[in-house]
Amino acid sequence: MFLTIPTLMTCTRFVAIPLIVGVFYTPMEPALQNLIATLMFIVFAATDWLDGYLARKLNQTSSFGAFLDPVADKFLVCASLLVLVHLQRADVFVALIIIGREIAISALREWMAQIGASKSVAVHMLGKLKTTAQMVAIPFLLYDGMLFGVMDTGVWGHVLIWIAAVLTVWSMVYYLQKALPEIRARVDR
Repeated sequence: MFLTIPTLMTCTRFVAIPLIVGVFYTPMEPALQNLIATLMFIVFAATDWLDGYLARKLNQTSSFGAFLDPVADKFLVCASLLVLVHLQRADVFVALIIIGREIAISALREWMAQIGASKSVAVHMLGKLKTTAQMVAIPFLLYDGMLFGVMDTGVWGHVLIWIAAVLTVWSMVYYLQKALPEIRARVDR
């Protein structure tokens, strides 16, 4: 069950990274670059929902897929944030908060799994809200223009990415608090 349809869909998020970055190095109008990168991000980000749905529907869930899915999400988000920092559409401080949290919580989850306490850092609603805010903010910031002539996506993207940063810190504190009893129990031995 290594190369299932859901797993291949998950892998498309890895493929998306050089494609989205590459758009900004092609000789075309900036507005067209923004539109293409935004549409690509939305399509590839949608595979996160679709691969999970298909895995359940086709009965193709696997531990490898469960491992790969969040890794692909984190790579896509982190790469997009770095592009946005490079384009001066996102603050480097926000990117450091979000990327730093992803590294810290991934390491925490790995360690908690090794000691048999992974349930204490299972995905929580705060993490889901953080991800939702990121997944809306990033395409807004990639587009960076007026949407339908009424919404300035750059302004909304900045607001949402800062909300995502706050939720990022909040969720990290939550996960650390949940893990703290297990950490203390191991340190005191």
